[in-house]
Amino acid sequence: MKGTVGELGEFGLIRELTSRLTSTPAVRIGPGDDAAVVSAPDRRVVASTDILLEGRHFRRDWSTAYDVGRKAAAQNLADIAAMGAVPTALLLGLVVPAELPVTWATELMDGLRDECQVAGAAVVGGDVVRGDTIMVSITALGDLRNHDPVTRGGAQPGDVVAYTGWLGWSAAGYAVLSRGFRSPRAFVEAHRRPEPPYHAGPAAAGLGATAMCDVSDGLIADLGHIAEASKVRIDLRSGLIDIPTQMNDIGQAVGVDPMQWVLTGGEDHAIVATFPPDVKLPARWKVIGEVLNPSALPQVTVDGAPWHTVGGWDHFGETE
Repeated sequence: MKGTVGELGEFGLIRELTSRLTSTPAVRIGPGDDAAVVSAPDRRVVASTDILLEGRHFRRDWSTAYDVGRKAAAQNLADIAAMGAVPTALLLGLVVPAELPVTWATELMDGLRDECQVAGAAVVGGDVVRGDTIMVSITALGDLRNHDPVTRGGAQPGDVVAYTGWLGWSAAGYAVLSRGFRSPRAFVEAHRRPEPPYHAGPAAAGLGATAMCDVSDGLIADLGHIAEASKVRIDLRSGLIDIPTQMNDIGQAVGVDPMQWVLTGGEDHAIVATFPPDVKLPARWKVIGEVLNPSALPQVTVDGAPWHTVGGWDHFGETE
């Protein structure tokens, strides 16, 4: 569709966006009413929200609107999976300038819709507002399906630490894009469109995971949340962490130790969890460390020592 969102108007834009959506059996009432109705058989609803701001979390010269939609949905739906829940629904709050092309907004919605379909969820409603810059606010909902939620506070000394998904790929892709390149494509795409292992969260809960989170701020930072909540220390073993050959090549090209990306790069939305040592983990899970009793050392160490290299995401810190 040609034209701008200002020319189309608020209600015309809403009609155009909602016309692109699909549904799921969990959606009882979708877009078009005062609120959506989503079934919650478990009688508990898992909820998460996040905001993406243009120039802060995405750049239109790096990512298409479709990429932004996929990424916005993925980072919220991953939070649902990391609680051991199954994603069910997503709500969109969209702030856009009046001169924004309608096609950008519709492609964003296509990305949200398609990522929801990967996770088994659906976009069920939202709101659009005029503003000076693009802001995408997402609220995701999920269902525990009669299981207890897996929080950050249950890790026990003796547990193993394991992850599934990708680590460091998004950070490597960001390094490539920052230098004006667009390849290796797999790493660039990992930054533009993360691929969280949604199924792994509920599966980990079924395996007896004691604590879990998705890797959004960096492996050390996010395991630090688990260590703090659980009052334990976590030690990672660098020799157990595989680094792809292409990531090593990128690191050599830009002068960065790729282990830095793996340990402190965020936005891959891998799932990391702690498990009792006697749990037999499927092949997709990679054991990379262990949970120890607390000590005077930092709560997360690498090969028994602090990791001093700066990294990890903090919206109000100096390491952004």
